[in-house]
Amino acid sequence: MDPKIVSLSIFIIAYISFVIFSHKRTLVALGGSLLLILTQTISLKEAFWAVNWNVMGIFVGTLILADVFMQSRVPAYFAEIIVDKAKSTLWAILFICLLTGFISAFVENVATVLIVAPIALTLAKKLKINPTKMMIAIAVSSNLQGAATLIGDPPSMLLGGFAKMNFEDFFFYQGRPSIFFAVELGAFVSFFVLYFIFRGHQEKMQLIRIEKVKSWVPTVLLIGLIVLLALSSFFDTGFSYLAGIICMVFGVIALTWEKFINKASIVSGIKKLDWDTTFFLIGIFVIVGGISLTGWIQVLANYLAGLVGANIFLGYTALVFIAVILSAFIDNVPFLATMLPVAIIMSDKLQINPSLLLFGLLIGASLGGNITPIGASVNIVACGLLKKEGYPVKFSDFMKIGIPFTIAAVGVGYLFIWFIWR
Repeated sequence: MDPKIVSLSIFIIAYISFVIFSHKRTLVALGGSLLLILTQTISLKEAFWAVNWNVMGIFVGTLILADVFMQSRVPAYFAEIIVDKAKSTLWAILFICLLTGFISAFVENVATVLIVAPIALTLAKKLKINPTKMMIAIAVSSNLQGAATLIGDPPSMLLGGFAKMNFEDFFFYQGRPSIFFAVELGAFVSFFVLYFIFRGHQEKMQLIRIEKVKSWVPTVLLIGLIVLLALSSFFDTGFSYLAGIICMVFGVIALTWEKFINKASIVSGIKKLDWDTTFFLIGIFVIVGGISLTGWIQVLANYLAGLVGANIFLGYTALVFIAVILSAFIDNVPFLATMLPVAIIMSDKLQINPSLLLFGLLIGASLGGNITPIGASVNIVACGLLKKEGYPVKFSDFMKIGIPFTIAAVGVGYLFIWFIWR
């Protein structure tokens, strides 16, 4: 059978199954990956390299450190401070989202959520509320702000490398406001979306401060990790390996420290990691890799280039919103890598500054992932953490927050880029 037909069929069936059988998502993802290999649609080698092992290293390494961080009771200590200082539960939740956004502008999204999650989950326990909406808000906030700087997210790094942009160019490029301001305007508007979603939590909780910090060492490790992750993007501009290695090294250090200081079992620490989400991520990378390797993304790119003709506004709008829709289901890194050359070709045909289409493409591809729980690695991780805590997330639960948040953020960023760069 034609590999293109097989890859597309497996992709569609898998994603429909994710919605219907969300509790079996890992088995579906791994089963789909295995089918691609068994039908020789892609080779074992291609399946292996379809996985973004850098992101996997970030996930596993930071997950280990985040667990040790949780055991130190520092997150619980900070959670008590946040509740004590916030005017209400609403503002405590919004503050967590703002903190997430700030960190995510400098640290990869998956790592950011794993850093903030212990504080958020502890906060929810102390306030005796369901953490689902808060964790979803944290995930989409991280995904939004990751696009603001060169070092915040793989798609930003990909654009920076392709367009030869440095860190400062994300703020001002060719004498005009750049992508940072488009993202921050989107963040400003989407903040009110989150305010509306959590507006019912106006209660002020009074807590008796009881938490005692066991050790500040995991916090020091976490701060060191954040600094090194921010610096790593200047050396590994293609986001290919360095961040993952750094996170794994810090994870090993955290496990070793836990073993010798707290006499904890290393085997036990490894066993309780979120392996379900780990293998689901691997499966997703392979299934999306099958779509990319058999040429479907390129087919779409070529069709789009021929569709818009000479209409600049139509070309810009089509590029942004097709990127939004597809990124809700397809990993944005291979999609963006395929579409960046198409944006250059379209710019030449339309005789315009390519920054208009390049920046619009980044906004659409980065933020479209916020629509569904499988649209971005960070969403998968956040939902995995919730499932581990006993709160499985339905597609509809995620989309109730993801859709209005995305519409607000993309809409404002899309208009800003058009008026500045048209």
